[in-house]
This record gives sequence, structure tokens and C-alpha cells, in this order.
Amino acid sequence: MHAKTDSEVTSLAASSPPRSPPRRPIYYVMSPTHSHHDVDRVSLGGSSPGASPLHPHYHHPHHHRYASSPIHHSRESSTTRLSASLKYTSSSWRKLHNHTEGHHPDGAASSGCSDSDVEDDGPIPVRCYVAWFVLGFILLFTLFSLILWGASKSYKPDIFVKGVVFRSYDIHAGTDLTGVPTKMLSINSTVRIAFRNPATFFGVHVSSTPLEIYFSDLKIATGYMKEFYQSRKSGRTVAVAVGGSQVPLYGGGTGLRSRTEDGGAPAVVPLELSFTIRARAYVLGHLVRSKFYRHVRCSLSLREDRLDKPLRLAHACDYHD
Repeated sequence: MHAKTDSEVTSLAASSPPRSPPRRPIYYVMSPTHSHHDVDRVSLGGSSPGASPLHPHYHHPHHHRYASSPIHHSRESSTTRLSASLKYTSSSWRKLHNHTEGHHPDGAASSGCSDSDVEDDGPIPVRCYVAWFVLGFILLFTLFSLILWGASKSYKPDIFVKGVVFRSYDIHAGTDLTGVPTKMLSINSTVRIAFRNPATFFGVHVSSTPLEIYFSDLKIATGYMKEFYQSRKSGRTVAVAVGGSQVPLYGGGTGLRSRTEDGGAPAVVPLELSFTIRARAYVLGHLVRSKFYRHVRCSLSLREDRLDKPLRLAHACDYHD
């Protein structure tokens, strides 16, 4: 045989068609979520551009073995645990939110009743009936209390000053606690007050401000009435001692005189009595209460020659709330 020259070899190489690369078995890379049994399923069918080692999507056989390696399964297990942890955390937050809002995941009845519960086609939950009952009871009780309070206001207590009796009256020279010389007044009296409670369904607790007797703007006598309880549709007469002992008159008592001081005619002294009666009614315990105030002002005259005799005040007093 003749040895072929380089030119002949070059021409033969150019004229002969290129040989196709030898066919190789095709490997498919399985998803990590598939079971290990799916790894053995390998297709050896026809060739495709991806089967070529030069193709961009060609997968090396060792890549399949690497994907199925224990390291890959370890990563898969870590991902699964992380996903389960996130689901548990989300579920915990959702349960906490439901508990805070008053809703129960298991469908148990709660204290609230939302609009969505009423708009559902299903039966109305029991908690809605409970909420409506409580709201209705509060409204009815409030209305009933207002009615009682308004009705109690029409039963104002009746107060009447029946009279006063002056027991003693004396003016003499003296000195006050600091040694200043001035006139000194001593007076003693009893005021009789009639009180009646016309209410038909409640009693009242009655008290009073101090009873005070004035000569012009000078207070010369003071008395205190004891607090008492008056039952419904009943009344009583209260006697209150009002007096003053060794009251210095200073310049305000220049118009005052007495028979014991100068030996002249009996003195007539214009005076004024004032006080306020307070009555508290517990109509429905401490929940519904009514208060009544009655201001009393009486103009009277002390006659030194009529001591120990009652002085009628039927038309001498003004009463106002």
C-alpha cells in the first residue's frame, strides 16, 4: 500500500461526513420531593440536544448521584423542619389573636356578638341572645330608675315652723376673752319645727344646717337639730334649743338693751331666724336617691315681757327650695 501524503489525508477528512457522537444513556434528575424508588426510573430512549455533554442543560451523571446523596437529604429535612416550625408559630399567633378578640377556634360561645354572626343564614348563636338580654335588662332598669326618681321628686317634704319660745334674755356689761370691755348678751330659746313626709313608697333621712338667730348682721344665738329618719306618710314635731351665752356685742349691739341693764321698760328686739332642712330619700337603695332642700327664713320680735310664752310664726316665715 502506498503511504498517503498529508494532502490526501486532508482531502479525505474534508470530503467524509462528520460522525455523530456516540449515543449515551439519558439520565433524568429527579425532584428531591420524589421518593427514592423514582430515582431508579431512567429512560434510555432516543437522543436529544440536552443529552450532549456540550449542551447547556446537560446534567452530568455524577450530579444525579450528588442530588441523591445524604447531604441533600439532610438539607431537605432541615427545610421541612423549618417549614413546620413556621406553620406552628403562625398557628400560635392566630390562636392568641382569636383569644384576645374574644373568639374561640373551637366554636364555643363568647361574650360578644358581631354583625357577621347575625347576617349568617345559620341559627343565631347563644351568645347573641345573652348579649341582647343583658343590654335589654340595662335599658329597662335605667328607664325604671328614671321613672322612680321622677316620681319621688313630686313628694317634697312639708316643713313648718310652729313657733319659738324665749326662755331668757339678758344684757350686762362685761369683758371678752382678751379683756376688752363691751356689752355681753345671754339668750336662750326653743324653736319648734313640724316635719312631714308625704311619700307613699320611701322614707327620708332628715338633717339641718345650724339654726341661727341674728340681730341685724350680728349672730347672737345658734342651735343644732339632731338627724332623724322619717318613714313614709308620717310626720313629727322637733324641738331645737337655740341660744347664746356671754356673746360680746362690741359696736354692733348698740341698739340692744334690756330691762335688767337699765331698769326701764321691757325691751322689744327685732330678730331673724334662718336655717336649711335637708332630706335624703333612698328610693331604690343607693342606686336611686333623691335629695330635698328647704330654706327657711323667719322674722320675729323678742318681747322681754313675754318670756316663756310661745310666739306664733304662722305667717312670719318664708320657705323656698
